Amino acid sequence: MEGQTSVFSRILAGEIGADICYEDEHCAVIRDSSPQAPVHLLLIPRKPIPQLSKQEAEDRELMGHLLATAPKIAEQEGIGGKYRLVINDGREAGQTVFHLHIHILGGRELGWPPG
Repeated sequence: MEGQTSVFSRILAGEIGADICYEDEHCAVIRDSSPQAPVHLLLIPRKPIPQLSKQEAEDRELMGHLLATAPKIAEQEGIGGKYRLVINDGREAGQTVFHLHIHILGGRELGWPPG
């Protein structure tokens, strides 16, 4: 729910367990608990930005870091060069956790259009 501490904030704080496959000072990557592809990871910034459209000018460097981290993680997970990044922005777009996160999907052929 918007305005409440998100499950991702609780995972990042160590209050809830998760399968963390990468961490640095700006973000963490966890395996999705309900995967939609053989490899389904969530790249989560440590700063709790509620959704992509609510980022601020000061978040520009962090956003660049997230996008630069995604291919490194894809390579680490064996899907380098054949993965999809998805960001759901808002409830009508399918966002259910209001803490910005990037889905990294791969491990099978991904169809188009995605929706």
